[in-house]
Amino acid sequence: MSRTPSFIAGASARPRRSGEWLAATLLGLALLAQLGWLQRERLAASPALRPLLASACGALGCRLPAWREPAAFVLLSRDVIAPPDRPGVLRVQASFRNDARWPQPWPVLALTLSDMTGKPLGARRFRPADYLGDAPHTAEIAPGQAGQIAFDVVEPAPGVVGFDFRFE
Repeated sequence: MSRTPSFIAGASARPRRSGEWLAATLLGLALLAQLGWLQRERLAASPALRPLLASACGALGCRLPAWREPAAFVLLSRDVIAPPDRPGVLRVQASFRNDARWPQPWPVLALTLSDMTGKPLGARRFRPADYLGDAPHTAEIAPGQAGQIAFDVVEPAPGVVGFDFRFE
């Protein structure tokens, strides 16, 4: 007659551990929330997730980072002219449209001026505050909305005949 040791005899009747499962589930959800918070800009930049995140933020009272898609700005017209009454000054004019699915902040404009051989004579990045100045404007451009800008720059060297606009 063999006797079962006492430490094995009670092993078949396991105690219920619902409290442990609840704690593990809550910790897992907290970890997912932290990962989501740390990766919020990357997640908000996903076209597939953005509508879901926008509705979740609407319910939770949070705010999504601004949508940034510089390639969605379409240049409608651009020009760099030398006003005859202002030697050494170039007038930069452009109009563009936001073709993104969501509103986005005004873009950074990268302008390169070149001579007739294509050699760059000057380049500069203009932030919205540089080209909009104190003019009243909204912080973002709505989908399909066009914007117009015009500002003056100092001619970097004589012989500027070419220019290149790029949005960043």
